[in-house]
Amino acid sequence: MAKKKDKKSKFAYEKKNGWTLIDKKREKSIFDFNKKYINYLSVCKTEREIIDNAVKEATKRGFKEGKGKKFYIVNRGKSACFVVIGKEPIENGVRIIGSHVDSPRLDLKQNPMYEDIELALLKTHYYGGIKKFQWVTIPLAIHGIIIKANGEKVNIKIGEDENDPIFTITDILPHLSYKVQGTKKIGEAIPGENLNILIGSIPVKDKDEKTKVKENLLSILNKKYGIIEEDFLSAEIEIVPAGKARDIGFDRSLVGGYGHDDRVCAFTSLEALFDAKTPAYTTIIYFSDKEEVGSDGNTGAKSKFIEDVILKTIENTGLKPTYALLRKVINNSQALSSDVNAAIDPTYKSVNEVNNACKLNYGIVLTKYTGSGGKYGANDCHAEFFGKMRIMFNKRKIVWQTGELGKVDEGGGGTIAKFLGEVGIETIDCGTPVLSMHSPLEVVSKFDVYETYRGYLAFIEEK
Repeated sequence: MAKKKDKKSKFAYEKKNGWTLIDKKREKSIFDFNKKYINYLSVCKTEREIIDNAVKEATKRGFKEGKGKKFYIVNRGKSACFVVIGKEPIENGVRIIGSHVDSPRLDLKQNPMYEDIELALLKTHYYGGIKKFQWVTIPLAIHGIIIKANGEKVNIKIGEDENDPIFTITDILPHLSYKVQGTKKIGEAIPGENLNILIGSIPVKDKDEKTKVKENLLSILNKKYGIIEEDFLSAEIEIVPAGKARDIGFDRSLVGGYGHDDRVCAFTSLEALFDAKTPAYTTIIYFSDKEEVGSDGNTGAKSKFIEDVILKTIENTGLKPTYALLRKVINNSQALSSDVNAAIDPTYKSVNEVNNACKLNYGIVLTKYTGSGGKYGANDCHAEFFGKMRIMFNKRKIVWQTGELGKVDEGGGGTIAKFLGEVGIETIDCGTPVLSMHSPLEVVSKFDVYETYRGYLAFIEEK
């Protein structure tokens, strides 16, 4: 006797794996789009590199610095906005898609170089929320800038070219680790002060020199970059995982790389702006800095940069940029805080409440609220704006889902959404689900990356 099929409810909500909803043509578009993203992620590993790349790409497409109907403004080389004037009067508000372009990493201390046991090392201070044990014994690269005594800026990028050396943080062998690591909690086994970068071991042959290996390396750096040790004091140097982003899986459906959080949203939002028809509303793609450490400083989302950009945008439409008009524009504006969400990990699914967590391959994620515990530190989107996004995505057949940052009492986190909300902009978090977030090798689905792009394109083009 044939088994009866379960009757499908006409009223129940059901999520579906995105790969089951598309044809071969869409699949090809997804893989082609992600080839470009993989290259971007491999090249852009610091805030400055992302801003420089974005300006280069925008300039190719006719954007001008600070003027015209398509323009950009860069804030101290570490945050930026890319603006296209839309059809609607600016008094009706603007649309903002705001990503952060910083990622967890290691920063060199101001006086970093030292020698011990005839090995030379660099001292670091970690930036953002990392698991320190994930950063030892992996290939590392050095990126950043050094300002010399004469004011000259020197760009440093070592460890990415196949002919470059790489760097690493050493770890103790299992045979000897029991007392120094094995009996400690996981967060204490690798102290922050032990995240020291191994950079060389050949000494100079000068008998009178006390730190012979260090002296040799300073000599090498001086010959190549014209720098001396004091120049490190005015440097901004980041240690990041070396190597390119790669396909993951036999089916090549996933992308593994450093900095998906939040460069996947930065990349897709700017690509959407470039590909959009004339926006319904004036659109601003906002790249902010310092999100991983609280959004402070004059390049973070707590600064007045976005307000300055809106004032400049008002001016570029031919209107007088008064405070009253600024407030009117802001209060009529809507924004996507384009940040990632934590996808359910099958190995650690106990930290999630499955009905309200996001999954890989289920599309772009709308996150109504962030924060922790009782929604502390949250932006909590109003129902009207969430409803508008739902209708918009459904109209465009965007594959989307909802998500939250773990069970109620498990933990949580925040984004730049609350800082956009604080000035009066209607805001919701909207981005890509990620596995292994904040690790040196994060994972995203190619399907979700493409749906993120399509979702941002809808937000730009739809009225």
